[in-house]
Amino acid sequence: QVQLVESGGDSVEAGGSLRLSCVASGDFYTRFPYRFCMGWFRRAEGKAREGIALLWTGGGRPSYADSVQGRFAVSHDYPKNSVYLQMGSLKPEETAMYYCAAYYAPEGHCSLQSDFTWWGQGTQVTVSS
Repeated sequence: QVQLVESGGDSVEAGGSLRLSCVASGDFYTRFPYRFCMGWFRRAEGKAREGIALLWTGGGRPSYADSVQGRFAVSHDYPKNSVYLQMGSLKPEETAMYYCAAYYAPEGHCSLQSDFTWWGQGTQVTVSS
């Protein structure tokens, strides 16, 4: 199937930057590495989960939630089967557990509102004021 492992979470001061990584593995993923929608989500304590960034491993432009547009950037490294989330100008209210997720989409048309099939365990980001 597909396994996702996030890393890179840390404690930073407001205004700081972090880069999160998500490594995908598993037989199904390695057979079709260009056919997955990959999303980044976060859940702050006491709040609903929020989808913040999305890309299709087959190419095209990533998309972002309004809350992170212009400050975050998602990218894909094919040889490393990795998806990265570069975060800048971080705010204390963005303290949350950040998750990588994926679903199989051979023709793209990705959406953060779709049902993501596979999830990582999450990585904690803490932003202090």
